[in-house]
Amino acid sequence: MAFFKQTINSVPLEHKTVLLRADYNVPLAPDGTIADDLRIRASIPTVKKLLAEGCKVVIISHLGRPDGRDEKLSLEPVAARLAQLLGESVRFVDQTIGDKPHMAIKRAPKNSVIVLENLRFYKGEEANDEAFAKELVKTTGARYFVQDGFGVVHRAHASTEAITHLLPSVAGLLLEHEYATITSAMRAPKRPLVAILGGAKVSDKIGVVTEFIDVADKIIITGAMANTFLAYKGYKLGKSRVEEGMNETVAGIYKAAKAKVGEGKLDDFLILPTDLAVAKDITKAEKRHNVSLDDIQPDDIALDVGDKTIEHIVREVEEAGTVIWNGTLGVAELPEFAHGSARLALTLATHPQITSIIGGGDTADFVLDWDARGGASFTHVSTGGGASIELMAGEKLPGIESLLDASR
Repeated sequence: MAFFKQTINSVPLEHKTVLLRADYNVPLAPDGTIADDLRIRASIPTVKKLLAEGCKVVIISHLGRPDGRDEKLSLEPVAARLAQLLGESVRFVDQTIGDKPHMAIKRAPKNSVIVLENLRFYKGEEANDEAFAKELVKTTGARYFVQDGFGVVHRAHASTEAITHLLPSVAGLLLEHEYATITSAMRAPKRPLVAILGGAKVSDKIGVVTEFIDVADKIIITGAMANTFLAYKGYKLGKSRVEEGMNETVAGIYKAAKAKVGEGKLDDFLILPTDLAVAKDITKAEKRHNVSLDDIQPDDIALDVGDKTIEHIVREVEEAGTVIWNGTLGVAELPEFAHGSARLALTLATHPQITSIIGGGDTADFVLDWDARGGASFTHVSTGGGASIELMAGEKLPGIESLLDASR
């Protein structure tokens, strides 16, 4: 799909100082090292393009949810990994605004990369504070702002929205690619389009479920989301997680689905598990037990889809032209309950004719850990969790809407 905003390919950036918003909110291992560098790798084409233009590239990002300054969430390890991936020197400054970063940027040569400290060490970032955005502009001396952090464009923060009122603002290559890939899969998919939705809450994904009713050929509901649908249908789920107060919402989803496919085809269009993998507790020591929906005991906890459901999902996926997967099928961080997610990943990886779009967040983390090829086994692994969901749901994303419009 044609991108409706200007990009780094449509403005004169030669030899300019450019402020680049990346999303380097990478998962960290218990020892503080980077557990997965997808988001850093995904930013490389934009950084290299800017360097080829002779730009001085000043990168800002956040990491984690610090409450004030927290050295465990410093971007210094990210800057070091970026330097390895680029094969170029990267300067890191342990502050984001003020004289120290200002002088470091001023002294840096052209064709250089400078990474500033974690934006969220400053309260003005999440507050979308114009004064903080002005400090970023003053500190960096930037002439252009480039938004390339797809994972943050659904938030109106100082580095995604307020900054765009102060500098000419355009999209980077990653942001453009994410938008084009996801919107093309939603608007002009290779059919049949199968949407697989998991995760914990129906309330988090009402918009995307509703959108998929319009555009998908099949919707498969898994994870704890499925518990809420099954409870609505009258099944007893034991101690499984069920989202309260959602009966009216689920009824509305079924009403919309029935209007599309009719009563007789409803369960073939909106597919729920027919069995579940349960345990008595949520620990690595627990063993997997597959039970039918009618055999769930009062002390059972549903932690994955069951084996029969896994085989059903595989059959549906093998017939698909496009699969959009957002949300793991179970508690995938526990190996006994990652069976459903692993089989789905394997099916997609071994059927390259299927266009496979993997939503960000936990789903991306799972497939990147599973895939020895670092995500290359799939058509597209998104760097955005909430952003990809909201884009699929047809919502406007503040960090994209505020960029300069493309010429019509």
